[in-house]
Amino acid sequence: MVAAAARPYRQPVTPRRLVYVVEWAVHRGFHRLTGHRFSTQAPTDGKVGTLFLVSTGRRSGKQRRNGLFYIVDGENLVVVASNAGENVDPQWWKNLQANPDAIVEIGRGHQPVRARQATAEEAARLWPDLERGYPDFGVYRTQVARKIPVIILEPR
Repeated sequence: MVAAAARPYRQPVTPRRLVYVVEWAVHRGFHRLTGHRFSTQAPTDGKVGTLFLVSTGRRSGKQRRNGLFYIVDGENLVVVASNAGENVDPQWWKNLQANPDAIVEIGRGHQPVRARQATAEEAARLWPDLERGYPDFGVYRTQVARKIPVIILEPR
């Protein structure tokens, strides 16, 4: 009997995840087509903003661009590793754990950042603002067995 070749791990594609992936792919394409002028925005009126996080793949070493919702906390940006409510951490968060230095793109601006997981106290303080800005974050927390990480992006 011949052993099957090891395949790299791929997250299962649930209907919710498929919608999430397609929406952000369109968003990323629009961002490129407009020369980075549109498709990202600062948070307004208690709503989350959108940004692109450019990190380094932990195995490939390639640059990876992910669209994320965020809020501002002082000079830091705060994102959530919710993975659209899936029960596994998103790949971008795994990449940041291996190499926390990244770039944030908002509009035409690029900001070097260093990522870290929020402490329990910081996460407890930030969750109400995150849920107010994007109520699905609260829904995701009730649907998964894992603790959803809150990630702080500190300027470098």
